[in-house]
Amino acid sequence: MIVYSGSKKMFRNDAINGIIAGKIDSLFVKLGIPRASDSVLNSFKNSLPRIALVIEASRIDDDVQVAIEYQIPLTSKRVDLMIAGTDGNRDNVVIVELKQWEDCEPTDMEDVVTAFTGGALREVAHPSQQAYSYAKLIENFNEDVRSNNIGLIPCAYLHNFKEENRGKICDERYKNALADAPVFLQEDGAALSEFLARFVSKPSSKKLFDIIENGRLLPSKSLQDEVGRILNGNNEFAMIDEQQVAYATVLKLVQKSIESDEKHTIIVQGGPGTGKSVIAINLLAKILNNGFSCAYVTKTSAPRTAFKTKLVRGDHSVSYLKGLFMSSGSFVDVPSNTFSCLIVDEAHRLNAKSGLYSNVGENQIREIINASKISVFFIDEDQVVTTKDIGSIDEIRKQARICGSTVHFNKSLILTSQFRCNGSDGYLAFLDDVIQIRSTANRTYYDIDYDVRVFDNATDMREELRRHNGNNKARMIAGYCYPWKSKNDKRYYDITLPGGFSAQWNFTTDQFAIAPDSFEQVGCIHSTQGLEFDYVGVIIGLDMRYENGKVLTDFEQRDSNDKTVSGIRTSKNYALADRIIRNTYKTLLSRGLKGCFIYCQDPSLGEYLKQRIELAQKIHQ
Repeated sequence: MIVYSGSKKMFRNDAINGIIAGKIDSLFVKLGIPRASDSVLNSFKNSLPRIALVIEASRIDDDVQVAIEYQIPLTSKRVDLMIAGTDGNRDNVVIVELKQWEDCEPTDMEDVVTAFTGGALREVAHPSQQAYSYAKLIENFNEDVRSNNIGLIPCAYLHNFKEENRGKICDERYKNALADAPVFLQEDGAALSEFLARFVSKPSSKKLFDIIENGRLLPSKSLQDEVGRILNGNNEFAMIDEQQVAYATVLKLVQKSIESDEKHTIIVQGGPGTGKSVIAINLLAKILNNGFSCAYVTKTSAPRTAFKTKLVRGDHSVSYLKGLFMSSGSFVDVPSNTFSCLIVDEAHRLNAKSGLYSNVGENQIREIINASKISVFFIDEDQVVTTKDIGSIDEIRKQARICGSTVHFNKSLILTSQFRCNGSDGYLAFLDDVIQIRSTANRTYYDIDYDVRVFDNATDMREELRRHNGNNKARMIAGYCYPWKSKNDKRYYDITLPGGFSAQWNFTTDQFAIAPDSFEQVGCIHSTQGLEFDYVGVIIGLDMRYENGKVLTDFEQRDSNDKTVSGIRTSKNYALADRIIRNTYKTLLSRGLKGCFIYCQDPSLGEYLKQRIELAQKIHQ
C-alpha cells in the first residue's frame, strides 16, 4: 500500500508549502492505517522539504512520479520515498531511505552502525544496507516488477549528516553496502540530484507505482526452497533492519571468540515469522565458508528433512548433510568444544531427555552448550507446544552458567518485525487476544492487512485453499484431535467432519511441507512448526471452544496418542495443558505468508472468530 503519490510538481508544491505532513496524516486516516506518531510526522516535516528541493533541482520532468510510505508486501516494512520514471532505455524506481542523523559511529559488525535514533543510541542497520534490502524484498516478492524489467535503484539521503563525519558512515568496512546503495549527506544535494536524473529523468509510459503496489506476488521464496543457494554463498534473503543487527551481532561474537578458549552462549528471541530461521541458515553458511565447524540443530525433524531433501537434489552428499543438520538429541556423549559453533533453531522445543524412549542424556540445552565453543539459541517461548518442551531463556541461562559459558542477550538480539502473515503485526496481536493467550493493547482495533477467513464448512475451506495452491505452497493443518487410523491402513480416513469433509493425516511428517501429494492430507504441529506456506487452512478441533464469552481449552479432546499433552492426567498441570493448546493453534494460525483460512468444529467458536475478524477488517477498511 502506498500512502501518498503524485507528480514531482505536486510533491514539490505540497512540500515547499508546508502541507505535506498534514496530507500524509490525513491519508493514514482515510486508508484505515494507524496514524503516524508525532516523531514520524516531524520527520516528514523535516525530511520531505529537503528531498523536494533536491528533486526540484534535478533534471527530471515535472511529470515523473513520487510516492511516500510504501508498505512492502508480506512484510511490515515501509519504504520512505520512491521516484519512478525512465532513463530513456529502462523504467526505473529509485528507492530513497531518509535519515535525520547528524552523526554515527562505525562498528565491527557487518553493515551495522551506532546512531542516535528512537531517543537513544542504538545499533542499527547501515542506511545503505537498509535501502538495498528493501529493493531486494520488492524484487523478490513482485512478479510484475521482474517481468517488466523494472530497475530498482536503492540509495540513502542523510540530509543533516555533517561533512566532518563522512568518514564514519562511509568507512571502508561498509564498502560493499555503499556499492549496492550509495549514501548522500548534507552537502551532497547536487550529487543526489544528478544521481536521480541518471535513472528517472523522464516519466514512464507505464504506471510504475500501480505495478509496484498491485503487481502479482511471486510464489514467495521459502527457506526450504532456497537453503542450498544460501549455503553456496548466494544472497537469497536480504536481512532487514533488526535481522541484520542480530545476524551481525552473533557473527561478531563468533568471529572474536571462536579461536579462544572461552565459551559463549547467544540468545536470539523472536515471534512467528521474524526471520529466526533465515538468520540461522545465513549464519551457518557464513561460518562454514569461513572455515569453522558448524551445524544447524533443531528438535523438529520436518525442517531438517525439508532442508536436506532440497540439498540432496543439488550437489551435496548425504553424509555431508547428516553432519550439517542435526537433531537436538545428538550431543549426549559429544566431548566438550567439539564444534566451533552450534546454531539451535526452535530452541523452545528442546527436551531434557533424548532417545526414542526419552531415556538418554540429562538436558539437551546443557549438552549442546558443552559440545560447542559458541552456541546460538533462536527462541520463541510462546511456541512451546508439548509437555516435554523445556526451552526457555531462563533455562538456557542456567545451563550456560553450569557449563561456564558467557551469556549474551540484549535488545539487539530481539526480533520484532515479522515477515509472515503479510507482515501484519496486528494479526499476531489479534491472535494473542482473540484466542485469549494474553490481552493486548487497543483491543477493539487491529490493523489486519491479511487474508484471514472463517468457513462454516471444512470442504468449502479446502476448495478455496485449493484455488490458492500455486506451486504446491498451500496446506491444511489441524490440532491433534483425531486418531491416526490411516497410519497402518490407508483405506481409512482420519478426519471426518460435517459437510462431507474427509481426509487423512500426513503420510510422512518429514516430507509434508514439500511432497507433491501433501495438499490432500492434513498436517499437525510436528509437520509444520519451523516451516511456512503461502496459504494454510486450519482445522480447530474440539480441544478449543467458545462458551459464555470465553475461549476454553480441553486437553481431554486431544487424541489419546497425542504426546504433546502426555502426563497431564497424572500431573494435573491443567494450566500447562491450556498453554500448550493455545500455543499450538497460534503457531498453526501463523504459518501462512499470504493468508489463513479457518474451520472450527465448535460452531460457537467459529461464530466468535468470524465476528472478531469481521470487526477488525471493517475497521481496517
